[in-house]
Amino acid sequence: MRRVRKRDNGPEMAVRRLLHAAGYRYRVAYRIPGQRRRTIDIAFPRNRIAVYIDGCFWHGCPEHLHLPHANTEWWERKLAGNRARDASATEQLIGLGWTVLRFWEHEAPEDVVARIADAVDERVVHTRRRDEHDAARSVGDAS
Repeated sequence: MRRVRKRDNGPEMAVRRLLHAAGYRYRVAYRIPGQRRRTIDIAFPRNRIAVYIDGCFWHGCPEHLHLPHANTEWWERKLAGNRARDASATEQLIGLGWTVLRFWEHEAPEDVVARIADAVDERVVHTRRRDEHDAARSVGDAS
């Protein structure tokens, strides 16, 4: 298990390269606010968007999961714990106002990037509208 990369793995790097080439800037292995050990794979902190590229084996992909025959019960508990931790992190981030996007490693990087770009662009438009509304409101209050 020591050989498994937590970050900079193939699927994650493919997505990050495409995002960077498209002009998006992000943080890697960004700590979840209030957590010491949990991180977000790809984070857009200003827009509060968290992106996870989940490995099919380690996170229990319904299409590709094949449990080892040796020590099956231990692996079932291990993977169930991973899924519970994923759900907990997602809940916590949503509670903090973040949008959480989760993808499987087998998904095409181009499709993943398109969905991330849509979410980032939508959040930017929403933030601008809110800022404009707040600015108009403060101008109206000043008069």
